[in-house]
Amino acid sequence: MDLQSELYKASLFENLPLLVKQVVEGYISGIHKSPFHGYSAEFAEHKIYNTGESTKHIDWKLFARTDKLYTKKYEEETNLRCHLILDSSSSMYYPPVERPDLDHLNKIGFGVLAAGALMQLLKKQRDSAGLSIFSDSYQFYAPEKGSERHYYMLMHALNEIAVQPAENKGTELYTYLHQIAEKLKRRSLVVLFSDLFQNQVDDERLFEALRHLKYNKHEVLLFHLTDKRTELDFTFDNTPRRFTDVETGQHIDLYPERIKESYQKVLEQYLKSIKLICAKYDIKYVPVDIADPFTRVMNTFLVERQRFG
Repeated sequence: MDLQSELYKASLFENLPLLVKQVVEGYISGIHKSPFHGYSAEFAEHKIYNTGESTKHIDWKLFARTDKLYTKKYEEETNLRCHLILDSSSSMYYPPVERPDLDHLNKIGFGVLAAGALMQLLKKQRDSAGLSIFSDSYQFYAPEKGSERHYYMLMHALNEIAVQPAENKGTELYTYLHQIAEKLKRRSLVVLFSDLFQNQVDDERLFEALRHLKYNKHEVLLFHLTDKRTELDFTFDNTPRRFTDVETGQHIDLYPERIKESYQKVLEQYLKSIKLICAKYDIKYVPVDIADPFTRVMNTFLVERQRFG
């Protein structure tokens, strides 16, 4: 099987701002039983009540539903700066999707929509969003701003990356994460969408770059995107297949069942090492199956946003 593919230029990505609004509105309508109920322009967010704080802004209705104390944190109190980072290397354009829709996305399509949805949440809260997109070159950078014009500029950049083909583009997470760490002058919540596939440097050097962000007092949220069915479970018919490295063009012909056990053993060790390093440096690591809804991404983001404040 040839894993090289192009993201089909379908109508799904023709109006990204409208699409992400639908994703976010669908998400918000589904969390009426959660502690985030009431998410609106009235106030910026809920935060957990700490003993000794003023009881003036406690949400007693929420307390009646959850038996937990939360306070309303108003818009003028928040000044969150969030920098979103999207890996656009060739491996992110896997699996091949002829006509993408919300139930059939490759990793780049999922990353684009997830990043766009988080931008929409930030926009609703009048927070500042920035964006970096890179593979083996730095394709796009914009600092954190909160204007309407800036929001649509970021959406346009995401839309462009969603529909363009990516052939033999490697991943240089190490290089560009260091550059982003130097660019971010004020404390920010940094959100990275990547499949973490790289062939230039070892994993330890990658996490040196993530530690650089932590050293500068930023909070780091890492969404590890995978197609669980094929990349983790290795679900293929046991017929001869050609697997092609989309970043180098190298390929190998084999029977999937013959290597499945050893493949999964190496993969398990790799994932375990990532989790351990993230835990060591207080980086929030979240594995995400691109076949799942966006709920996990947005739930995690809102929790980390509370912690950041």
